[in-house]
Amino acid sequence: MKDMLHFTIPGKPEYAQAVKLAVGSIAGTANFSMEAVEDLKIAVAEACKNVTCHGFPGFSNTYEIICQVEEHEITITVIDKEMEHGLEKTRKPCVDCPQEGDLSVFVMRSLVDTIEISGENSDYRSIKLVKRKW
Repeated sequence: MKDMLHFTIPGKPEYAQAVKLAVGSIAGTANFSMEAVEDLKIAVAEACKNVTCHGFPGFSNTYEIICQVEEHEITITVIDKEMEHGLEKTRKPCVDCPQEGDLSVFVMRSLVDTIEISGENSDYRSIKLVKRKW
């Protein structure tokens, strides 16, 4: 059985904490270990930052989080479909953030089992993270 949760989040950086808490709660409810829950919380925060911030003059107006929970894995997809980045960046490091977000990709790869980055040169950007129970 697959459970799916879908959120639309304002692109303001302060809402990343709410996403981390929601994903942690979902993973905990699905009986992931505490270590896996913490890994997911960090990875999803990096995915949110990468999708909504890196390489853009402003933050995304909104973005989406889709969590799919199955018996042995959780898949979290962070999507910016609108590609509208009208929220002003007013503080460092976001004013000067790197184009690629290479460090955040490295962090995500080290914390989840699978990562898939899509749409870097199109009208949307998404990052799919998969964490399995072992």
